[in-house]
Amino acid sequence: MRILRYRQPPRRTGQLHGYHSGPRCTHPQSQEYRQQLQGEAKQQRQQLLRLAEDVRAWRSRVERAGAAGAADLAGRAEQHLTSLMNQGRALWADLEDLGRRFNEVERQLKELQQQKQTPSPSTLEKDWALFEAEQELEQLRRDAGLN
Repeated sequence: MRILRYRQPPRRTGQLHGYHSGPRCTHPQSQEYRQQLQGEAKQQRQQLLRLAEDVRAWRSRVERAGAAGAADLAGRAEQHLTSLMNQGRALWADLEDLGRRFNEVERQLKELQQQKQTPSPSTLEKDWALFEAEQELEQLRRDAGLN
C-alpha cells in the first residue's frame, strides 16, 4: 500500500509543493529564458501527474470510508481531496501562465530572427553607397581604357 503524505495548499507566489521557480531571466527574448520556461513547464506537468495520482488515491479512500460507514473519516478524506483538487487547479493556472509566457518569448525570438534577416535601412544605405562607388570606379576604368 502506498503511503501518501499531506501537502499544504499551494501559494500563488510561484511556490507549489516546495517548488520555487527561481529568479527570472532578465532578458525574456533570450534562448536561456525560453529553456527555463520549458523546464518549469516540465516540472509542473510532473507535479500535475503526481497530484493526479494522489487525487485518485484519495477519491478511492473517500469511497471506501463512506461504504464502510466511517462518516467522520470519509468527511476528513473528502476535505483533503478538495484541497488536492484546489492545488491542481492552481497548478493548471500556473501552467497556463507559463504557456502564455512561452508563446510570447517564441514570438519575440521570431521577430528577432526576422530583424536579423531583414537588412536595416542603415545597412541598406551603406550597401547602396558601396554599389554606387563600385559603379563609378568601373566607369572610370572604362573611361581610362583600363578594362
